[in-house]
Amino acid sequence: LEFFYDVGSPWTYLAFHKIEEVAAEASVEVSWKPILVGGVFNAVNQGVYAARANASSLRWGHMSKDLADWARFYDLRITWPPKVFPVNSVAAMRGVIAAFEQGRGVEFSRTAFEVYWGEDRDIAQTDVLADIAVRAGLDPGALLARIAAPDVKARLRANTDELIARGGYGSPTIIVGGNDLYFGNDRLVLVREALRHQSRGPLASPTALIRFSDHDGGPTCHDEMDSLRIEHVGDVRSDVGDVGLRAK
Repeated sequence: LEFFYDVGSPWTYLAFHKIEEVAAEASVEVSWKPILVGGVFNAVNQGVYAARANASSLRWGHMSKDLADWARFYDLRITWPPKVFPVNSVAAMRGVIAAFEQGRGVEFSRTAFEVYWGEDRDIAQTDVLADIAVRAGLDPGALLARIAAPDVKARLRANTDELIARGGYGSPTIIVGGNDLYFGNDRLVLVREALRHQSRGPLASPTALIRFSDHDGGPTCHDEMDSLRIEHVGDVRSDVGDVGLRAK
């Protein structure tokens, strides 16, 4: 389960605070992929800038409601729009890379999200980044020094280029099983479903599903319908469970 993200995105703020729960339900680990979403937009999604510049007042107003509804649902504070938007997240995202080196990347990311979206502070400012580092359990001087390091810059750029190469166009992007791509906080329900099916293992394709109860005569079923023969190829997964079928 790969999670590509930039702390400057409100929808990513929401998804970040839920993705670990989704992963835990499926007993998988999150592979965290900090990116620079501006680099993605510049490369493959420049239309986002025009959309912001010419946003409908109705749509903008509904977005405020939408974000507030999601934040309430997740029990988060959110300020929309924040005083500085879009924010220059370059230093913050390099800070995320540096924090992962110290085993505190998730903590630094969470704090950066909450400082920007919950507290409405400009995460492009050095003093704010230093405060985030302290709250995440890191030495602020060491972290700020690493933000300027060429290898940290290169790793953030590499993650950004990787997302572009794999078909991503924004933040958050979630990839299940190496190639199943989802975009946005509202796709987490689909990510959950993809992980659920991944844990079951693949069924033969094409497939259909039929439900058996314990009085249906056991886990095998053959049925003749004109020239189509349906043959059971899977396992009954519970007393009332899904069974894989193959068309022949």
